[in-house]
Amino acid sequence: GLQKTNPSFHLLVPASESNPNLCKTLLSTFALAYPSPTLINYGKKFEGDGWDKGSHAGKIRGVYDYLNDKKKVKDDDMVLVIDGYDVWFQLPPVIMIKRYQQLINEANNRLRRRYGTELKHTDSGAGSEMGPKYTQTVVFGADKLCWPNGGSDPACAAIPYSTLPKDAYGPLTDIDPRGFHNRPRYLNSGTVMGPVKDVRAIYQVAVEKVEKDHRGTLGDQFVFAEIFGEQEYRRETQRLSSQGTGGRWYEWLSNALGASDSPLAANQTINNMTVIPGHRYEFGIGLDYTSEMFQTMTHSADDIKFLTFNDSFSFPEIMEQYPNVKAFPAIPPMDIQYAHGPLWYSSPGNRSADLQDGILLPHSDKLDDLPERLDWFEVPLATNLYAGTIPSLLHINGDKSPLDDWWSSMWYHPYGRALVRRFIRSTQTRQAARAAAAGGQTWWDMRGGRGGVWTGSGTWMSWGEVCKATEDEVFQDGKGKWGKEEGSRKVTNSFGMVVIADEDEDE
Repeated sequence: GLQKTNPSFHLLVPASESNPNLCKTLLSTFALAYPSPTLINYGKKFEGDGWDKGSHAGKIRGVYDYLNDKKKVKDDDMVLVIDGYDVWFQLPPVIMIKRYQQLINEANNRLRRRYGTELKHTDSGAGSEMGPKYTQTVVFGADKLCWPNGGSDPACAAIPYSTLPKDAYGPLTDIDPRGFHNRPRYLNSGTVMGPVKDVRAIYQVAVEKVEKDHRGTLGDQFVFAEIFGEQEYRRETQRLSSQGTGGRWYEWLSNALGASDSPLAANQTINNMTVIPGHRYEFGIGLDYTSEMFQTMTHSADDIKFLTFNDSFSFPEIMEQYPNVKAFPAIPPMDIQYAHGPLWYSSPGNRSADLQDGILLPHSDKLDDLPERLDWFEVPLATNLYAGTIPSLLHINGDKSPLDDWWSSMWYHPYGRALVRRFIRSTQTRQAARAAAAGGQTWWDMRGGRGGVWTGSGTWMSWGEVCKATEDEVFQDGKGKWGKEEGSRKVTNSFGMVVIADEDEDE
């Protein structure tokens, strides 16, 4: 049989029920060929105490239990966990993964420069060698505001400054009382990516905090921000306490001149944290300060403009509207330029559809009309003007109006139904499985399945089953109910899974 030799990539989506916003998220994963999403806690009813009836504690527990199941995940697999009702992917997984790797490399270089090296045991345990004191392996999104933690908590006051330029937003950078001109530096829990082993360790301590310490009603955002704050407080206090006379004098002078890069030196009160000997505080957590992977939206919606790069005639007018922008991207970055075209990902592998799938979901001129060719320069891409980046995904937290206002601007919106149909038909042959198992850019989910989701309990659900009656809000194309556009029928794919269900025939 085929053996998977490279790590798998898992996409986990906590979502207890379906609605049009979840289906918009799912459509974006299909259009770009992300791994089949696994819905955590799907169908579960929460009746606990507190404002959220225990759903936030259940969200942490649900993800942790899945990551702790060695039959489903391996320690060196990659996992991406996203909020289920307000995240849209914009760029394909190969770009997401490459950006993760680049961000980790850059972050580890910064950590080595700041905190130095120490003698560490080798992985084999046979000896010791010098290595960086701290490393980063896990990436969370970055927000402009610290919430709901208190402003004097380490989660808000002890965390690093953003890597964006100190004047990125003009003269009000980081001093805007409303937060709109703040550089993102606070952890947002709605997007996180890293190796399964390291992400699981973070979720384990989060479970302990919300269950053993009876703090579940505080929510996952509070708990993960607290873990990050504790990590950074301990790192920085140890750095400051280990300095020699020259280092302490330099730190004092920098603080007096207002030039210190230590958050603990800022003129603000920090609730001192008691560091317990033997307690683990180091989790390799860092943030995506430049929004290349994750674009959060709290007070950031005005930073975003949908740019079509072959329409550069409009750029001077946009730049005039944003006089403080210093990083305006005139062209997409090289990782986008070198990527396959936007429509390629919905049908990876063998470009001629498998004969069986072609019969099961035959081509329709009415439903499957797509451009013969489409380039990234020709489609609108949500762009962070101040960071000069085109994010891999958008996390629309905070003000929810973009969930309605921006959906039609996403590049795949005009082709939504056709892309879902095409993704369902995309190759699932042994040839494709063999190529993926050998490595390369394709991440093969050995469970199979296209155009649907898995639940945490291992049940497959088709698009038609999960997203029934969402067509008007998701596709917005006026072509009718999924699977009934050209009459009623029941369709299964080459795995024998139902992809179009005729469940409304008695309506």
